[in-house]
Amino acid sequence: MKEERGTGQPAFGQVAREHQGMMLVYARTLLGDETRAREVVQEALVSAWKGMERFDVTRDVGAWLRGIVRNKWKDVCRRDGRKLEFGDEDLEYLESRMAVFVARPAVFDDLADCREKLPEEMGEVVQLSYDDGMKSEAVAEKLGIAAATVRKRLERARGLLRDCLEGIRG
Repeated sequence: MKEERGTGQPAFGQVAREHQGMMLVYARTLLGDETRAREVVQEALVSAWKGMERFDVTRDVGAWLRGIVRNKWKDVCRRDGRKLEFGDEDLEYLESRMAVFVARPAVFDDLADCREKLPEEMGEVVQLSYDDGMKSEAVAEKLGIAAATVRKRLERARGLLRDCLEGIRG
């Protein structure tokens, strides 16, 4: 993390902007809840800001930030009396999958572009399911369709998104 004269705020702000999407995906995966994931990411960014002077610049900043998110997630679980849903092996696997996002932070912009191309009925189901965190049954009730239809639209949408992203990566 290149620090500029004075407070280092410009450098940290850039790092935060580049990694916030990845951090949110990671936190959402761990917590399963959008609101709580956003809270954890904010706490992690504050923690990173405070610990910035201790950061070893030879390390991967994405891995460092994910480690902070992971520790904040563990804090939330302890505070809520919840069992940790992921073991060390699961977390290692998740870390390896996150490498895609670290290597290509623009993937979130690409994903947003691909979502824009989805047919309206698929985009709506994706938004309600993933952005709003609703279960298939709740989405079905809200849209007045069968839960099986919701699941099928999600399956098709994931396929279209995967194809679109692969086309961008070329």
